[in-house]
Amino acid sequence: MLAGAALLTTAACGSGSAETPAGQSDKPEVVAAFYPLQWLTEQVGGSDVQVTVLTAPGVEPHDLELGIQQVTGIRNAALTVYIKGVQPAVDEAVEAETSFDAATAVTTIPMGEHAGEEEEHGHEEVSYDPHLWLDPARLATVATKLGERLAAADPEHAQGFKDRAATAASTLGTLDQEFAKGLSTCKSKALVTAHEAFSYLADRYRLKQVGITLDPDTEPSPTRISEVAKVAKAEGVTTIFTETLVSPKVAEVLASEVGAKTAVLDPLESKPSGDYLSAMRDNLKTLQTALGCTA
Repeated sequence: MLAGAALLTTAACGSGSAETPAGQSDKPEVVAAFYPLQWLTEQVGGSDVQVTVLTAPGVEPHDLELGIQQVTGIRNAALTVYIKGVQPAVDEAVEAETSFDAATAVTTIPMGEHAGEEEEHGHEEVSYDPHLWLDPARLATVATKLGERLAAADPEHAQGFKDRAATAASTLGTLDQEFAKGLSTCKSKALVTAHEAFSYLADRYRLKQVGITLDPDTEPSPTRISEVAKVAKAEGVTTIFTETLVSPKVAEVLASEVGAKTAVLDPLESKPSGDYLSAMRDNLKTLQTALGCTA
């Protein structure tokens, strides 16, 4: 396995983990495309790998552009963990034999029904919604597959990868149970979001997602806003969800029109103040309040 020393020099370009100077680490280099995959890779890889993340905190992952050093680092890394369709620059840079597309490990969900109305920024080459990390059960499956890939790449530490993958999957299974119980007795099932990023969460917990737009950087058409407003009123929606990294302006306009308030639902495309688990539990609390859940 290659140590990927070139990527160790790119900490200023978005690494949250790779702080060892180039040439001073003999651990295999594993590159994670953006935060949720970084978190999972650190859980499964543990102390047996050096994890580097390509997308800096606070940066919208869809907008990522890679520098020469980062591209070289991907080519030299033992493994790159990514999701095809999120970041075109990463899709172009990875090589099949040294990359793991998390979307291949799970059953994906098709793009939103109004995908033809607006260009899906960064998702042009896939027909599925790539935001699979927002379903803990699917992410648990990814953890298991990632453990297998790391074990195959580094047989010397295979058991450690598999054991940590099992632990991560179990932890995510517990989180899944918390969501299932916490969202089982909600008065409303309508999830009106500024950005249609929560299809997997809605699918897993039997909610109905109504997204204002597919692309967080694109202004929705007046027709689309009118359509969502009608659904929100019909469903008695009390909260329109905004998100981190994206202006809440459109959601606030819609909320005003339907007599609702706004609340932040984090799609976890960037590192939160805590970690994946704490941010997801914050999301659960937000959903329970907004949807009138009693569990």
